[in-house]
Amino acid sequence: MALHRKLSEQLVVLLHLIIGVQLVLAAPQPNDPSCNRICGSVNIPYPFGTSEGCYLDKSFLIKCNNSFQPPKPFLAVDNIEVLNISTDDGELRVSNLVFRSCEWWPVYDNQPSLRRISALLSLSNFSISLEKNSIFAVGCNFFAYISGWQGQHYTFMSGCTSVCGKSTGLVNGSCSGLGCCHSAIPENATKYNLTVQSIYTNGSSRTSGQSCGLGFIGETQAYTFSTLDFENLMNRETVPLLLDWAIANKKCEDAQKNWSSYLCKAANSNCSEPNALGYICKCPEGYQGNPYILDGKDGSCQDIDECKDHPNPCNANATCINTNGSYQCTCLEGYKGDGRMPPGTGCSKKPGQSKIIINIALGISISLLILLVGTLWVYWVMQRRKLIKLKEKFFQQNGGLILQRQLLNHKEYVESAKIFSAKELGKATNNYDKSRVLGQGGFGTVYKGILSDDKVVAIKKSNVVDQSQIEQFINEVVVLTKINHKNVVKLLGCCLETEVPLLVYEFITNGTLFDHIHDKNLSSSLSWEKRLKVASETAGALAYIHFETSMSIIHRDVKTTNILMDDNHTAKVSDFGASRLVPLDHTRLTTVVQGTLGYLDPKYFHTSQLTEKSDVYSFGVVIAELLTGEKALSMDRPEAERNLAMYFVTAMKEDRLLQIIDDRILIEGNIEEIKEVANIAKKCLKVRGEDRPSMKQVTKELEGLRLLEKHSLKKVDSNIQQITKHLPYASTHALGIDVDVGSSSMSTIVADDSMKNQILKPTDNDAR
Repeated sequence: MALHRKLSEQLVVLLHLIIGVQLVLAAPQPNDPSCNRICGSVNIPYPFGTSEGCYLDKSFLIKCNNSFQPPKPFLAVDNIEVLNISTDDGELRVSNLVFRSCEWWPVYDNQPSLRRISALLSLSNFSISLEKNSIFAVGCNFFAYISGWQGQHYTFMSGCTSVCGKSTGLVNGSCSGLGCCHSAIPENATKYNLTVQSIYTNGSSRTSGQSCGLGFIGETQAYTFSTLDFENLMNRETVPLLLDWAIANKKCEDAQKNWSSYLCKAANSNCSEPNALGYICKCPEGYQGNPYILDGKDGSCQDIDECKDHPNPCNANATCINTNGSYQCTCLEGYKGDGRMPPGTGCSKKPGQSKIIINIALGISISLLILLVGTLWVYWVMQRRKLIKLKEKFFQQNGGLILQRQLLNHKEYVESAKIFSAKELGKATNNYDKSRVLGQGGFGTVYKGILSDDKVVAIKKSNVVDQSQIEQFINEVVVLTKINHKNVVKLLGCCLETEVPLLVYEFITNGTLFDHIHDKNLSSSLSWEKRLKVASETAGALAYIHFETSMSIIHRDVKTTNILMDDNHTAKVSDFGASRLVPLDHTRLTTVVQGTLGYLDPKYFHTSQLTEKSDVYSFGVVIAELLTGEKALSMDRPEAERNLAMYFVTAMKEDRLLQIIDDRILIEGNIEEIKEVANIAKKCLKVRGEDRPSMKQVTKELEGLRLLEKHSLKKVDSNIQQITKHLPYASTHALGIDVDVGSSSMSTIVADDSMKNQILKPTDNDAR
């Protein structure tokens, strides 16, 4: 009976065992084809799964929500969306919500304000990755922090504050506290409470409106701050969050003791402890697959064929051979080394062959070097010849032969001028830099140059080569080399070996007469005495070129922009590009009309007959410009006044001279002198050239007026001193003479123009 009972018990146990085995065999296994391993675009590897028997336990259960398109996977226990599952490092990337705090406040509210929003996230079996996640706060004056559970204790953990203040310097990619901040997460937090709160202090500057800030815990490397996020805080919904996961909450050593529950049974799999939650299984380097599954297409740790990788891990002179978990590189015949690339030495030629190759390479290199040197030498010689021919071409193109012929014809009258090289002038002008431009000349650009001896010069560079201008250029060289006068700009030399011809002049430092007349800042310093001096010196220079050179020279473009001024207000006549030499047996020339409107002789304009009196007319316009302060031709004036020459002559005929004279010289100048100079201008502006005076006569009259002015001023001082010796204070005061009795100083006040004229009138002795 006892034996029967014992057999019955064993039979029951065996029956239960058979039923259990059948149930196990009936349930799907991790590598069973019926296990769905994909949800939407996310792979679900074991120990995770979507159905019974396809996952390790309920903490690894994934629910695939098909209501989304495409479907989305969620952790069944915590209902958190899964973005990615990694079996290599025990990480689970999930989607975490972004929490916002938005509020409205009135403009008059100036009291401290603390508004906040809290959110609780509880993780049942996994923990937040401390190294790869951070607490973030984004917005102006917002504080984000977490408080959570460590064991059974609820405690404040960590947070950060994002401020703005009055700063507008938000920087993309920077999350260091201005508009965005982030902070580390304390250890062992499985449940946490995230709080986002606005912070304002008493007296904060703000206006009525809405303030929004957001806080979240997310993957540190996955979020990059953008000013667009700051401006549009409502657009962001979720951020990635990395969770750590592991098996059984055991260390590898303890798990391996229970072989039946130990999961790293797959061939070549290893046990690892990436976090404090337990262990994970990993495929070693050189293998790939799921280390939790024994076999199958996606199971176990299978060897990687490195030889199929691109690029090939072996040197070009080696053969790749795949091995379990690794590969070998075998160098080809005649080579040695490990063949790996990189790292390693690769494959190099064996000594015997390398010597031959070195000798061949050396011979080829020397031959190539000789060929290269020879080629460069031939090229240099050809370029030098080409440069010499080019310079010869430019010399002829720029009128070099004409200049030689002209200088030869006039060698007895021409002073020697220096011939500059193109290299020398290029260096002097810093390769004709724009900052060295002084202005536009008659037919080119004028540059400021500094020669090797530190001498400052003006370099005139012609425009693009125009054969019609070559004659002007040569003419200016010949004309200027004939002139040696203190009131004519001196030509120092020229350069003909460049594409465009160059002239080198002495450098005049103080601009043009045009600037001094029409620039308000400069005109105030141009007194009547200086204007008379400039007119006299300019007339003297023109008289010199008309009568005292070996051949008479007609300037043909006399105007205020061609009269330069040095620091002492000495006049220098310049720009002889349009000038003409008059043969000894000629009194006039027939030429193409050339000059500047407003200064142009009307008779020359209509007849093309050029005489010395054409310069006289232009000089008359210059005097009118000095007297009136008006431009020679201006469209801004009324039609009857646009041409200064006609307007000036008309005003004199109608006895309106003093109405058009510049106020500055009316106040300080002698009215009679001004009238005398105006009469000279009127004579110069006669329509008929024969009625105009010569420049000699003009010069004589102007120099006489200058001497008379100096003599009269001395006479006035002498007369005043004699008067003050014999007259009492009351009498001197009545005459307009103030005397400081207690000192040696004396000031003279001329009561009116009639008295001034009377005082300045020379005595009979002076006249004699």
